[in-house]
Amino acid sequence: MSAENAIGLALLLPLAGTLLVIALGRWPNLREAATLAVSSSLLAVVAAVVLPAVRGGATPRLAVVEVLPGLPLAFEVEPLGMVFALVASSLWIVTTLFSIGYMRGHEEKNQTRFYACFALAIFGAVGVAFAANVFTLFVFYEAITLSTYPLVTHHGTDQARRAGRVYLGVLMGTSIAFLLLALVWTYQLAGTTEFTPGGILAGKAGGGVLTALLALYVFGAGKAAVMPFHRWLPAAMVAPTPVSALLHAVAVVKAGVFTVMKIAVYVFGVETLIEAGSRQWLTWAAAFTIVAASVVAITKDNLKARLAYSTVSQLSYIVLGAALANTSSMVGGSMHIAMHAFGKITLFFCAGSIMVAAHKTEVSELDGLGRRMPFTMTAFLIGSFSVIGVPPMGGS
Repeated sequence: MSAENAIGLALLLPLAGTLLVIALGRWPNLREAATLAVSSSLLAVVAAVVLPAVRGGATPRLAVVEVLPGLPLAFEVEPLGMVFALVASSLWIVTTLFSIGYMRGHEEKNQTRFYACFALAIFGAVGVAFAANVFTLFVFYEAITLSTYPLVTHHGTDQARRAGRVYLGVLMGTSIAFLLLALVWTYQLAGTTEFTPGGILAGKAGGGVLTALLALYVFGAGKAAVMPFHRWLPAAMVAPTPVSALLHAVAVVKAGVFTVMKIAVYVFGVETLIEAGSRQWLTWAAAFTIVAASVVAITKDNLKARLAYSTVSQLSYIVLGAALANTSSMVGGSMHIAMHAFGKITLFFCAGSIMVAAHKTEVSELDGLGRRMPFTMTAFLIGSFSVIGVPPMGGS
């Protein structure tokens, strides 16, 4: 199979998984087996076919349709997108395994809808990872938002519906008001939105315009949770723990910071960001978010809320990497996408296990839990060390 065909297959597999889950909804064992089979197939396609091509220096491309002149719905794989695709596809398997035990142990309702929407979210994540231009990225970015809204409101309570309104309001509001405007403005300036090494805006606009465009892109990618557009993330913690894992590690927030990094590298270009001086404000905005979110996290007694504000802080390390605009910061920020995904999903899995097994949700209630749940708390320790960067773990 060619890498180009593998791109199409990688996009079709989550959609096929959605249909299978719905069709097998009356048979939970078959439904979950189908989810595992499709998620494993996706990882196999991405890792065994697309990855070797990218490692060999190729950038496989698949064009679907040209919506407007210079504005195609197209996919092209480069190293940064490859990292995100590997994270999303591999963690889909892990999250599915955790979800089977959690959803059954917690006797959650609407499990078929949960697995179907989860598969659609992965479809959106793969589309974002492989997007060849800002237009394609925008389409699949919105697909992630719409497919995860039913997951945030999964419990159907008044609190869940309120959280869903915040979630949808912030993410759709920022993407339509800011990200879509930035897309149109970029198209007007450059005549294209194609992701190009070195950027497409060099020599197309002055420093003031570039600064405004960068602000639109960063705040338009509300999933990156740069303050003040972060409130949706703690609000969404009303959802089941596997959904929290999806939001924080597998697809949602990673789509946000991936968008910021991709725009910085392939739309602006590192040299343009440095020469125009348009990045200075972003450095301070990211630094403020890192510190402020960490301070708020310490005040939260609810374990998932503390982890949520920790994510807000950690995401801005990636945004800071883009703002510093040098090779080391870009590489470090890109790798932090993968590291944080694996570290934070471990922490949320542990939080879910504690809730199901010990029925505890508050940090103040965890005293002595290490003796009762030694394996879970050991995993929590490793995940914590990884996220905060204690050697030899990863982290910032």
